[in-house]
Amino acid sequence: MTEAVDDLATRVARFVRSDGIHSTPVPRLDLIRSTRKTQDLHTVHEPALCLVIQGAKRVMLADHIYDYDPAKYLVVSFDLPIIGQITSASMAEPYLCIRVGIDAGVLSDLAIDIPWDDAPPAKGPGLFLGETTLDILNVVTRLFQLIEAPDDIPALAKIYERELLYRIIRAPGGQAVLRSVYGPGQGKQIARVIASIKKNYRDPFDMARLAEEAHLQPSALHQHFKAVTLMSPLQYHKRLRLQEARRLMLFEDQTAAQAAFSVGYESPSQFSREYRRQFGLPPMKDVEALAGSILATEPQNAGAVRAGPTSETVH
Repeated sequence: MTEAVDDLATRVARFVRSDGIHSTPVPRLDLIRSTRKTQDLHTVHEPALCLVIQGAKRVMLADHIYDYDPAKYLVVSFDLPIIGQITSASMAEPYLCIRVGIDAGVLSDLAIDIPWDDAPPAKGPGLFLGETTLDILNVVTRLFQLIEAPDDIPALAKIYERELLYRIIRAPGGQAVLRSVYGPGQGKQIARVIASIKKNYRDPFDMARLAEEAHLQPSALHQHFKAVTLMSPLQYHKRLRLQEARRLMLFEDQTAAQAAFSVGYESPSQFSREYRRQFGLPPMKDVEALAGSILATEPQNAGAVRAGPTSETVH
């Protein structure tokens, strides 16, 4: 197992020579490298498998902490506002991570062929840590090797994706977490609400409208939403706004007032209060403190950062 991890790390290190997020010719496959530890980075993490093959990472969702390294992988099933921190990295041994985005179409197709038991839908956060097994490592390696055989990508990439998702779902805890999103129960309703909040985050928060869209009573929506995201719908809405405002100030040179209005705040003073409560500093001071650290770890290739409230930095 250790030999297989080391071999894959060597292959990835040859492919990525600079820090940042590097896209690849394989759909939904990104490679991440960092030669230094990072401070807390706030992001909205899209559904994905993250397999660290060198170094270590910490992810925080609300007050829950998840530490992982080559022995464990992280699966995120929903779009979740998280805080990430690379905890082990150096010039000699950079942090290296393979991220495989979870395609809902591939997963839904796979779910048809997996027998679902009669147990009630799983409860708990929409992310989990699993043990990195040789089966999972092998399929990730085959997916990575398609980079070196681009003619094989159209025929084999989705086959390997499907196998990878199958391995995750069949692993302890995997089916329970993923079924909460794509299987029976309230998972699909919460996914619909998350999509609606993301689409309309600039608009005033409207719990009644979200409950109607989810076909749930507001109290039930609040309960189920918090079980998955560890925050209320209103807290999620605020987190999206504030993280997008932070991105606008950091990468698009907007002032605090401009960013506040861009994400839907009518009162700059309210924006400043909520921003400081979330990030610990007033807007512009926070951006000044972040600039050196984040810019040093930004992707070196065009198109690797996704704009908007789902933008990501180093994972």
